Amino acid sequence: CPCCNRTFTWVSDFVRHHRNHTGERPYQCGICQKTFKRRYHLNVHQRIHRLHTGERPFQCPACGKSFNEKSNLNKHYRIHTGERPYRCPACGKGFIQKHHLQKHQRIH
Repeated sequence: CPCCNRTFTWVSDFVRHHRNHTGERPYQCGICQKTFKRRYHLNVHQRIHRLHTGERPFQCPACGKSFNEKSNLNKHYRIHTGERPYRCPACGKGFIQKHHLQKHQRIH
């Protein structure tokens, strides 16, 4: 970095770091126009708008149910695919969500 002499292995890390010196905020919310240095921070911010507006832009292709966050859609979609990625090490039973496995493990 020409401003502080810090070195980076990846160009993307340098670009993100350099915004601390320049003040650049390239990611803008389309609803309230607030700007962010990182796309991740914009995504977190946009969740707040969806909670207030009730917007549910992520729709299940199998049944049409809608969700306000993609992660919730992904968990729901496992109902249709039968995927159970969380396995009990004691008995081998599979679960769609991690907290279901944790609840189950209390019985062992």
